[in-house]
Amino acid sequence: MHYLLLGLIILAFVLIVFEDVVHLNKAKSTLFIGTLVWILAFVFPEKSPQAIQEALNEQLLDIAVLWLFLMAAMTFVAYLNEKGLITQLVYRMLPSELKLSTLMILIALLGLLFSSLADNITASLIMLSLLASLKLETKDTLKFAALIVFAVNSGGVSLITGDVTTLMIFLNGKVSILHLLLLVLPAIAGVAILALILMQGSNAVITLPKFKRPIAAGDKLIAVLFLLTIISTLAMSVLFAVPPVLTFLFGLALMFIVHRIIFRQEQNPNVLEYVREIEFDTLLFFLGVLLLVGMLKELSVLELLPELYTYMPPVVANYFIGILSALVDNVPLTAAILQSDILMTQAEWLGLTYAVGVGGSILIVGSAAGVIALSKLEALTFISYLRFIHWLLVAYTCGYLAVMALTKLVL
Repeated sequence: MHYLLLGLIILAFVLIVFEDVVHLNKAKSTLFIGTLVWILAFVFPEKSPQAIQEALNEQLLDIAVLWLFLMAAMTFVAYLNEKGLITQLVYRMLPSELKLSTLMILIALLGLLFSSLADNITASLIMLSLLASLKLETKDTLKFAALIVFAVNSGGVSLITGDVTTLMIFLNGKVSILHLLLLVLPAIAGVAILALILMQGSNAVITLPKFKRPIAAGDKLIAVLFLLTIISTLAMSVLFAVPPVLTFLFGLALMFIVHRIIFRQEQNPNVLEYVREIEFDTLLFFLGVLLLVGMLKELSVLELLPELYTYMPPVVANYFIGILSALVDNVPLTAAILQSDILMTQAEWLGLTYAVGVGGSILIVGSAAGVIALSKLEALTFISYLRFIHWLLVAYTCGYLAVMALTKLVL
């Protein structure tokens, strides 16, 4: 049964890779196999039913937190997109004409900035909505998608509110907030290198449509409320350890109330309708993937990770752990390493923080940002993203080496 479950999980990831060949939506295949492996675990138990139930409950709690957070963030973004506010804001900031290479630099900077201010899920939703509004050619859209995924993942590694794994390592006392700030420069360097590589041959000048139209004061207020929700999520998490999902749900509830008050004269002012605009394929895909990763954890596959540190130095092992996080969720990877009590210097822990935060960008299914991009961009597939794997690996390696060099100088 152990090998059957493992085989089914491998099959699920194969179906994701060959989605265009088998013509089976990845959300459906991952959800089907994700639920099937847990049903089989109950029917043919290797542990007591109570132990399996507790493991499933723990996994469902993690999924529920992610679902609720995504639902709140995606409702905000769906509303702002419907009102054209994000598109209007971007087009008013950008010149009417600019080179694709210049646009790529701006997108990279925005990705870094948004993921520093907010978590990488919210930043991904904002940046991908921006990309979709630009209506670029397919080959350019794919380049920008790869850059956005890498930039968003890079931007959050230096803040405990930007990436879950960074928070986990910090809470275990392995790194300090001040030392985490050392990751800012390597993160920028890695993104800059990838942008310089991808912009080669992108000398075409594009004209951005200027369809300025007035934005209702109420919609501006909702946008400000969204920004305040992001800021308060960061502040409440740092100051009072309030879970980000709770703050975001509060902000969403406040949005509903404010919208009802502002548009009370309208015949049908129900903002809850925008919940229907959420792409539930994205949420179902997340659900299936997390169920599969949870079963990998139950099969003790992740417990083999600490063995790497007995065969190679921590600096090298951390680098490969980052690459492995492109295949396996970085949260259980990080948890397995933290629970194994491996002895590392603070510089090596900083290297691990960068590795597990950015390494998932190498494959499209290796990070939340990648999974969201895969769900939201029709032109983007596992195979089409693979054409950038060597450049993503180069950028990741340069960023990791920059972390090691900088920490050697400072620490």
